[in-house]
Amino acid sequence: MSQAKPVNLVAAEKALGVELFKNRKASQALHEAVTAYRANRRSGTHSTKTKGTVDLSGAKPWNQKGTGRARAGYKASPVWRGGGVAFGPHPRSYRKDVPKTVLRTALRRALSDLAGQGKLLTGTIPSLKAPKTKDLLAWLKDAGLPLSVLLILAKPEGTLLQAAGNLREVDVRPAREVNAEDLLRRQQVWVSEDAFVELGRRLQPKAKPEVLS
Repeated sequence: MSQAKPVNLVAAEKALGVELFKNRKASQALHEAVTAYRANRRSGTHSTKTKGTVDLSGAKPWNQKGTGRARAGYKASPVWRGGGVAFGPHPRSYRKDVPKTVLRTALRRALSDLAGQGKLLTGTIPSLKAPKTKDLLAWLKDAGLPLSVLLILAKPEGTLLQAAGNLREVDVRPAREVNAEDLLRRQQVWVSEDAFVELGRRLQPKAKPEVLS
């Protein structure tokens, strides 16, 4: 088994076939994309009971006058223990829609950061005979990869995916599905040589339709 080879900015541009960012340009696109990915995973099912829905009596807890205590209107008031919640959360959608152009730019920005920081690596795909975690761990050790790594393949690999199932910080993603947040979640990112081609296709700017005069 060979060591994983680091991919710098120049090598990454050649493998992807696109120009990467050399400065902090497009950092806002990366922020918007990661925020949207995380927001879209939120279930939004949190709910609290208001004074109108809490199961308590509407009667006054004591007489209006004559007790020497402050006036109290009803037991379900938010000021009392067990009463309703004022301005509490209710079910809602946190979904954020981001243009595909921004998502594509965010992916390119994330790859630029990884290549610039020496966290982008490549090599040959591990040939596991069986989906065994110990075999995958042995390959990671021989390749010089940490236990916090994202493995990007050109196409889904069932054996490798099953072998990584028991490793919490080892992710396996096909190149056509990986996003900017996936790239930033682990310490290093390993991309198979043929997966660079698929990533390059995704990063190509879409041609604008010609306008007939």
